[in-house]
Amino acid sequence: MDWRERAECLRVDPDLFFPISDSGLTLRQIAEAKAVCGRCPVMKQCLDWAVRAGQVEGIWGGTTDGERRAARERAAPRSGCGHNRRGP
Repeated sequence: MDWRERAECLRVDPDLFFPISDSGLTLRQIAEAKAVCGRCPVMKQCLDWAVRAGQVEGIWGGTTDGERRAARERAAPRSGCGHNRRGP
């Protein structure tokens, strides 16, 4: 059985997972979507898929697009760490 067939979100309106902003009344929608994810048996698989697929919209695996973007930025290799500085 594919993990998507066991997803808790199949039981609710899909629009819940695609808020139109990240402020105001939409914060309640985001919280409701994350609550569904929180009780989902395949939340980790969903998040892994969303990251690999580069999903930039919607709530996936209990995360917003902004949260996934921040996680990708934290995980990205850093350049300019200062090891190659030239001396005086």
